[in-house]
Amino acid sequence: MKIRVLEILATLKRAGAERMAVSLARRLDPGRFETGVVSLFDAFPGGLEPELETAGVPVWHLGKRPGLDLRMIPRLRRAIREFAPDVIHTHSYVLRYSLPAALALRPAAMVHTVHNLAAREATDFAGRLLHQWTFGRAVATVAVGEEVRRSYRDWYGAEPAATIRNGIDTALFRRPGARQRWRAGHGFSESDFLVVSVGRLDPQKNPLAMIDAFAAAFRGNTDAQLLMVGDGNLRDAAAQRRSELGMAAKVHFLGTQADVAEVLAAGDVFALASDWEGTPLAVMEAMAAGLPVVARAVGGVPELVLDGETGLLTPAGDAAAFAGALARMGAEPTMRAAMGSAARLRSELFSVDRMVAEYAALFERLAGGGR
Repeated sequence: MKIRVLEILATLKRAGAERMAVSLARRLDPGRFETGVVSLFDAFPGGLEPELETAGVPVWHLGKRPGLDLRMIPRLRRAIREFAPDVIHTHSYVLRYSLPAALALRPAAMVHTVHNLAAREATDFAGRLLHQWTFGRAVATVAVGEEVRRSYRDWYGAEPAATIRNGIDTALFRRPGARQRWRAGHGFSESDFLVVSVGRLDPQKNPLAMIDAFAAAFRGNTDAQLLMVGDGNLRDAAAQRRSELGMAAKVHFLGTQADVAEVLAAGDVFALASDWEGTPLAVMEAMAAGLPVVARAVGGVPELVLDGETGLLTPAGDAAAFAGALARMGAEPTMRAAMGSAARLRSELFSVDRMVAEYAALFERLAGGGR
């Protein structure tokens, strides 16, 4: 019989963990697997629901309220009973709800993917205690890269069940003609130097540092523009910083984009100022689009970007170095082009098919071949 896999997430917003889980639900071999997806929160505008609907993957929304919402346990129990999964696959903080909901129903396996450095995966005491108690016992864990694996080992004193790097459909980011089309449609000229940054506007991604560095690197450059894709709780603070630095005409907040590939195709450089990371999909996607990367060397970023070959990496917290790397990218078009070509070539290592195959093998091993 087929193995039934239920993906459980907090939301279906267009963010890294969510896109990874949706890719998995859509791409697991339908001859061997049946998949479903649970979102604790109701749908948000521009979410990933249409992709699941197109693929025929059933979705449950449970109407979560902000903060601790114990109603999620019985609601999850009903969804789990209805779908009857062999494998429950969780992400972010949902384990605190899915574990008590699932235990009485006895799925063959529970799997949790650690998308971030282990110390950052659960930030409150209750979450850390739950993970400490369940990981390696009731729940098998997956790290999304070697640095995440090392952080997991250091934090929990054991190895995860598997290390499976996130993957993307690299073909989606090959967009001939999109550069000119997107620029013309959004008021940018071919001579504009576009720095693209994709990420939530929240403390982890540090959008204020991104704006600071751009201003320091390009204040006197009339052609340079910063495109910031994403939204979050620092949106107002980022807008204020933009105004304070006199960058209102040069820093553009694009919000959540359904087709990030089009924006990346229009860019010249991709930049990420994160203070910590797991293995960010946004970096993989930028490389697949042929963009050189400027980023801080945090988490799994150095596993993706080869410093001096596919981009420039700077130490965490070194604002001057980050701004200098951006300025160098702007000043050296030959270097930029060579790094972009190398990035596109290296992105082939980040195949979504490889990721799906590795998860499929793990699910089959843990579920014992189905019910």
